[in-house]
This record gives sequence, C-alpha cells and structure tokens, in this order.
Amino acid sequence: MGTTVADTDGSDHAAPLARRTAPAKGIHGLRDKPVLHGDNGATLKATTVLAMLHWLGVKPSYSRPRVSDDNAFVESLFCTAKYRPEFPERGFADLESARDWAATFVHWSLCAQGDNHDHAHSGIRYVSPAQRHAGEDIAIQAARHALYQEAKSRHPRRWSRHTRHWDLIGVVTLNPEEETLTHAALGPLNEKRKSA
Repeated sequence: MGTTVADTDGSDHAAPLARRTAPAKGIHGLRDKPVLHGDNGATLKATTVLAMLHWLGVKPSYSRPRVSDDNAFVESLFCTAKYRPEFPERGFADLESARDWAATFVHWSLCAQGDNHDHAHSGIRYVSPAQRHAGEDIAIQAARHALYQEAKSRHPRRWSRHTRHWDLIGVVTLNPEEETLTHAALGPLNEKRKSA
C-alpha cells in the first residue's frame, strides 16, 4: 500500500504516489494486475493519473452513482481514523504533524501484506493482518470457539441461543463482481482455511 499526505488534492500528488508504490509492491510482476478504486473525483480521473495507471497496468475503478457501499472500505478506514483517541479534535497544527500522525495510523491499522501485528480487524474476526497472512487465525478462531463453548457449558443460562460465531472469514472484497477473480488469486489460501 502506498500513502501520502498533502495540503492539496490533485494529480500532482496521486501520479507520483502510484509510480513509487507499484514497484515497491511488485505490481509489474503480477499476472493479475490490481484495481485502484476511488470516488468520482477529478484527481483519479486526471489524464496524468490515468496514464500512470495504464503504464503500471493498474485498472482504475470508480464509485457508481447512488451506490452507498462502493467505497465501504475507505469509508470504514476514515471512520476508524477519526475516532482514534489520539486524533486531534481541532485538526493538525501543520502538514508535518498530519504526516506524522498518518504514518503512525497507517502502520497501526493497515500495513499491507501481513506486516501489521497491532490492529485486530473486525472484518477478519479480530485478528491482525499478520496473523491472517501467516495462517495463525485458524488456530486463534478454533481456540476462541472452544473457549466460548466451554463457557456456555458451564453457564448455559447466560446464552439464550448460540455463542458468537468464530468461523473463518474467507475472501473480503469490495465489489461482488470481483469475487471470482479474487477467489482465483487466493484459491490455495481459501482451500487451506476450509480444511482447517
């Protein structure tokens, strides 16, 4: 993942961000190129950004009009950021402060490819991305399920029905039509999870 914080929104920030992020993530070597999803703003539709994405082999994707959940992941991310206890109530003192805060937040919340050991995400049943990528979530969820079953057997009156579900989460996608492509790319990981 690539991130940047700037004092203006424009293609002069977006195109260089794409250019430096793609090689760092090995996008040129991927058989199935990634999709960059954004809103319908001018920045991601600017000629310089589109040319950079085309050169990198990244497919642009845009939110559909009147479809409230097209940007669900990024909206969730913004909500998480704004409700962090350390988010400044009155804004940032300067650009450098905003960049420092954002770098810390990104490391805590997002570090892609399993580098994140700190933030347990609700979308993957409260494990960290590092645990998910390492396959440790299988044992973690099994232990949680066993703990809940033991608690229910010792105190059955506390539950009117079943305990919390600790089933493994498969692929998490933004748009359902892309699930087939994602499943093909992550097939071996999903088969490992199903057999656990």
